[in-house]
Amino acid sequence: MSRVVHFDLSADDPQRAAAFYRNVFGWSTEKWDGPADYWLMRTGDAAHPGVTGGIARRVSPGDSTAVVYDVSSLEEAAARVVACGGSLREPKQLLRGVGHLVACRDTEGNTFCLLQLDPAAV
Repeated sequence: MSRVVHFDLSADDPQRAAAFYRNVFGWSTEKWDGPADYWLMRTGDAAHPGVTGGIARRVSPGDSTAVVYDVSSLEEAAARVVACGGSLREPKQLLRGVGHLVACRDTEGNTFCLLQLDPAAV
């Protein structure tokens, strides 16, 4: 069974959005040490775990929030998305040290992502 492991928010100004969520909810935020303008958010701590999230620079005007689901096989899950009437929004992406991700759309046009974890991904 797949589970929610992350969420992504889109923003015109990721740093401003990170400050907003930090100030409203008390989440910790930090700029990702990667090539993209991306901020990581932690919604909990050791005593009260939460789902991690991130804020990316908006790519398209309609971009909003995407839930990320952990899958054991990216190819099989992507094939099920298409077979059930959804579509693949973006091709497979490498997330160094994390795994591989595919952005999809459901039958209602909502964006979500499939993530196959692989810490050795380079």
